[in-house]
Amino acid sequence: MRTRYHTLDVFTDRLFGGNPLAVFPEATGIPDALLGPIARELNLSETVFVYPPRSPGGTRRVRIFTPGGEVPFAGHPTVGAAWFLVASGAVSAPSDAGAVEVVLEEEVGPVAVTVALRDGAPRSARLTTAAAHREWPFPAGAEGAAAILELDPGDIGWADGAHEPVFASAGLPFLIVPVRDAAALARARLDEAARRTVLGAAPPATMVYLVTPAPETDGPGEWPALPPADLRTRMFAPEIGVSEDPATGSACAALGGYLGSRLGVADGEALWRVDQGVEMGRPSRLELDVQVSGGGPVRVRVGGACVAVARAEIDLPDG
Repeated sequence: MRTRYHTLDVFTDRLFGGNPLAVFPEATGIPDALLGPIARELNLSETVFVYPPRSPGGTRRVRIFTPGGEVPFAGHPTVGAAWFLVASGAVSAPSDAGAVEVVLEEEVGPVAVTVALRDGAPRSARLTTAAAHREWPFPAGAEGAAAILELDPGDIGWADGAHEPVFASAGLPFLIVPVRDAAALARARLDEAARRTVLGAAPPATMVYLVTPAPETDGPGEWPALPPADLRTRMFAPEIGVSEDPATGSACAALGGYLGSRLGVADGEALWRVDQGVEMGRPSRLELDVQVSGGGPVRVRVGGACVAVARAEIDLPDG
């Protein structure tokens, strides 16, 4: 059989930035056994397969694969798939509307995505996480995190002394490691042997997400038309076929809950501009906002722009 797919760059407003994504808009006829091999063949951070919804409230059902296998939730496929559905006309968008709502059925649950419009065309998309924020302690502390990342213990934590490494999840778990500054972030290298030793046999997460306050010089160099970033991040996950990711929406969502839990306010909302992929030469801009009530995060949203890149067909074997 022959099936078509499209590629996008997600979390960017320009070609060849952001995180590439493959979208198969009509995946019903593709055998399940071929979904993983297709993702490995395309070798992008993620490939998303789109199906008719199973519930009246759903817009589409999606399955998300990395080269290493299926995941229950991921940010850049969710944002990219919703943006594509509107851009392709599969989801109608009135020219006089400012936004259209898309609900994607994922393994983690229904994920609501707001697609912002300009003259009927999608400009950006923003997801609201379906899963509540969760955290687990990281017993190895700064020394363990430093060993995993080939850094010094003094590089772990922000320069003002705030924030410690923890495991956190908004539907997909990560080890979140705050690092001192952008120089330490750039020096970090994943030591796979140390990671196995430090994390042990059954950790809450194995994917490692680093975050630091963005340098004051960020913005004009990487993003001439955008305001400076607030945070700079990196993400390592070779166990799922992603040695380093240009943009990780699910990790950014987990970070939102992590930061929201530490704002020190009972109620309110905070917003951060988050850059990732800079060290890889694929700068990505993610917009993160968190609503806090009772001292904890009650709503986390992650969004950004998308750019259509290519369309193609693939011939699949029978059976």
